[in-house]
Amino acid sequence: MIVSDLMKCDVTTVQPDTTLADAARIMLSRHVSGLPVVDGGALVGIVTEGDLLQRTEIGTDGKMHSRLQAFFMPGSLANEFIRTHGIYVRDVMTFPVLSVTPDTPLFEAANMMCQQDIKRLPVIRDGKLAGVIGRTDLLAVLARRLIEVDDPFTDADIKSHILTTLREQSWAPKSGITVKVAGGIVDLDGPIMSYEERRAVRVVAETTPGVREVHDHLYFVDPTSGMSIPVA
Repeated sequence: MIVSDLMKCDVTTVQPDTTLADAARIMLSRHVSGLPVVDGGALVGIVTEGDLLQRTEIGTDGKMHSRLQAFFMPGSLANEFIRTHGIYVRDVMTFPVLSVTPDTPLFEAANMMCQQDIKRLPVIRDGKLAGVIGRTDLLAVLARRLIEVDDPFTDADIKSHILTTLREQSWAPKSGITVKVAGGIVDLDGPIMSYEERRAVRVVAETTPGVREVHDHLYFVDPTSGMSIPVA
């Protein structure tokens, strides 16, 4: 999938000279936490709830600064004053803005949002704002995929899928795991080296189409003594 498959094209925007009061009212009325800032159709920034967290009006404009800070960092303190006291979007907006194109693969957009800890990405086409894609769009797809019902696997298909998937994973034990399937109920048996490995093996089984239940009989093997230790 690519970004154009999910992006919202009907995007509410503001301009740099929009007042913060108007921007806040728009966020509240549209139930959005951020607004792209455009000038002549071009994206110049983004204003979010986070940009409005530190404000003098509500007493969240930060701590007092020392004379030493004022002497060595006058520019930084001036910018901070603008963000906490300015009344226009241009005073608080974030720029430059990370963005994607309609053809950006969905996994790249998801990685950008996770790595940069941001909730949305503007979508740019030919230098103009074409839409927005956000975390909620990705969650909607995930929810649909989690409840989709594929053509059910036979018991033999289930067993083959689990064993094949385990062979493809670098973390998985390469031998010793046995899989029995009857009526969609999977029994896992064999040695594992850690709780994480055990959970991952279970996930492989649980996410195989057609699986109704997973019974876990996996056990630890003490690397020193070679003794089997039942898993609680």
